[in-house]
Amino acid sequence: MDTTEVAVAGQIARSLVLDLADLPPAGDSATVRHRTETLGGKGANIAVALSRLGAAVSLIGVVGDDCVAGAALHRAHTDGIDTTAVVRRPGHGTGLIVELHTDGGRRHQMEHLSDGLLLTEADILAATPVLTSAASVILHARQPVGAVLAAARTAKAARRRVVLEGVPGEQAPTTELLALTDVLRLGQHDGELLTGRRLDSAEAAVLAGRDLLRRGPGLVALAAGEDGNVFLWEDEHVILPLAIRDPVHTTGGEDALVAALAFALTRGADPRKAAALAVAASATTVFHPGGRPSVSPVALGAHLVELSIPAQPSPPHHAEADYTGSH
Repeated sequence: MDTTEVAVAGQIARSLVLDLADLPPAGDSATVRHRTETLGGKGANIAVALSRLGAAVSLIGVVGDDCVAGAALHRAHTDGIDTTAVVRRPGHGTGLIVELHTDGGRRHQMEHLSDGLLLTEADILAATPVLTSAASVILHARQPVGAVLAAARTAKAARRRVVLEGVPGEQAPTTELLALTDVLRLGQHDGELLTGRRLDSAEAAVLAGRDLLRRGPGLVALAAGEDGNVFLWEDEHVILPLAIRDPVHTTGGEDALVAALAFALTRGADPRKAAALAVAASATTVFHPGGRPSVSPVALGAHLVELSIPAQPSPPHHAEADYTGSH
């Protein structure tokens, strides 16, 4: 890939989604009605969504040295993703995420993701050409904080847009990381962890978002419970309601939201239009099992019309008391 618009640093895994009527009792078996095996993990899912939107995207992550790794990289290439910065870690098996979906909307997830599959600072150093050539860099904060910080510093030094999804673990230098971040996306749980506030309403998210803007980011996107999502920048904000009230898979929707938000900003959209695209992209993914994004410009057309909501001025701040395909 000659030119990268967006680089994504995050998890890569094999994803196996099984649909069955119910879990069998101990010692028994159950018939799987449908299965899907494909490329998964948050980093890979975000990259897939970006590629489907039309972005030139590079993936930075770690796979093992097994045959599954080769299949994962082949699938990424098929998805239009550059993998020159993907590390094949000797002595480790590629990550596996298994989801079981049963009648009644119940979902069970199991993961085999060894620590050897996490990004290191050395991995980030090797990926410097990708990080410094992309217009935007998306970082998943649940990778080791040293690697996340190294990537943010490298991208920021090259004047690239840094998009941070999630919050790092305990004892992380949050102050520096937020100062390096241009766009911050937090789900409700992560938002509450970072701000120390309940974010169960749009009003609460607006107040918390204003504080976060003062800490570095130029755009903050917060989940606000049943009120949907709040996007804040400068002295404005927009509240976008949930497009799907009974989602099947919220993780995939979150990955699609982050991808579409970064894509729109990279292509020059203003924050309001970028927010509308992000929420619409999420809605196209949450209705099916598995986290693999199903976004496409065609599918998003109607959503963009529905979500064309003007930005609102913010109130003054008040201190608050497929490897094998589908079968």
